[in-house]
Amino acid sequence: MMTKFGNVIFHNRNVIFPLFYLVLFIPSPEIFSSPLTAITIGFAVTLTGQLIRVVTIGLVYIIRGGKDRRVYAESLVTTGIFSHCRNPLYVGNILILAGLGIASNSIIFNCIATPIFLFFWQAIVLAEENFLRNKFGQQYEDYCSHVNRWLPTLKGIGKTLSSMEFKWKRVIIREYTATYIWMTGAVLTIMKHFYFHNNILNLNDHLPVFITILIILLALYLFTRYLKKSKIIVSD
Repeated sequence: MMTKFGNVIFHNRNVIFPLFYLVLFIPSPEIFSSPLTAITIGFAVTLTGQLIRVVTIGLVYIIRGGKDRRVYAESLVTTGIFSHCRNPLYVGNILILAGLGIASNSIIFNCIATPIFLFFWQAIVLAEENFLRNKFGQQYEDYCSHVNRWLPTLKGIGKTLSSMEFKWKRVIIREYTATYIWMTGAVLTIMKHFYFHNNILNLNDHLPVFITILIILLALYLFTRYLKKSKIIVSD
């Protein structure tokens, strides 16, 4: 049942997951009395998630993003950060959005949207595991027996980082869109705090700064997209 549900979510994830960003801006009772506290803790969590994704992609590229919007894998990748966690990219995704949820200071998001988000990712992972188990058999079972599904283990992480080549071009090409989305969401989240706490944070006075930052982020996104499409920057 969960496997079938996971396949449905995987097939429609490009439509479903962006909707979670919209929940960030729904008016809600707040968790912390200070928006600065929420922003500081939330962005620390988000940056941790982004760091995990950067290190994972920089060390080894895993072709497990699906094919024709279906679960698919060409090979079983067990090196790099995948030797410490079976789903490091998904851990990064979860931390990024959960961090934005904390930064938004929204009880609605953290108590409703975040659990649903986690449930969806669990379903996707179960669907992927079913595919990998059917395709790679005992090889995958052996991998699962010594690498956690979610909780990364730090044992041997130094050797992993020092023994592999880190590819920045790959990170730029694979991460620029997702990074632009969450960073734009972060700026809009801060703007939301200024709007709802106008008695202590004046949005109008800071609006030109926010608009400038959003324009810079968009320009960087478009420039990186141009570099990729024109093949000025290429990677595997």
